[in-house]
Amino acid sequence: MPYRVHTVETAPSPAGDMLAGIQKAFGFVPNMLGTMANSPPVLEAYQSTGALFDKTSLSATERQVVMLTTSAENGCEYCVGAHTALSAMQKVPDDVVQAIRNDTPIADPKLEALRRFSAEVVTTRGYPSAPALETLIKIGYGEQQVLEIILGVGLKSIANYINHIAKTQLDDAFAAVAWNSGN
Repeated sequence: MPYRVHTVETAPSPAGDMLAGIQKAFGFVPNMLGTMANSPPVLEAYQSTGALFDKTSLSATERQVVMLTTSAENGCEYCVGAHTALSAMQKVPDDVVQAIRNDTPIADPKLEALRRFSAEVVTTRGYPSAPALETLIKIGYGEQQVLEIILGVGLKSIANYINHIAKTQLDDAFAAVAWNSGN
C-alpha cells in the first residue's frame, strides 16, 4: 500500500514547516519528501544528512555520481529520475548521467572509478574489493573521500529503501527523465 504523500497543510508538526521550506526552494514538494513527512524525524534526518553531504570535498558532479549510482544499483526508479533532473540543473555532463542510467562506463576515468567504487559499496554491502579501492586511491581520491562516498551511499540508500516500501510515484516535474530498473 502506498504511503500518504503529505503537503505543507497535512504534514504532522514540525514536518509542515520543513515542507514549506522545501516548497519555497523547489516550487513544489517532491513526493519523496512528502512521504518522508509521515515521520518528521526521518524528513529532518534526510535533509540534515543531505546538507552535510553537500559540504563534503566532493564536487556537485561527484556527489551526483555517488547518488545516481547508489540509486541505480538499488533499483530506485524515483531517485534515478529525480537525480537525473537535479544533475541537469547542476550542469553535470549528460554523458556522465546517461552512463550511470545505462550501466555503462563513464568516459572520464576519475568519475568512472568513483562510479565503480560507489556501486561496489552498494552491491557488497560495504565490502568493496581491494582493486576498486586501490583504483579509487590511485586516481586521486583519499581516505576523506572514501568516507564521504559512504556518507552519500547511506543518504541515498535511506531514500531508496523508503521509496521501495512506500511505492513513491515519480513527480510530474521529473517525468521526462523517468528511468525503469527492469524490476
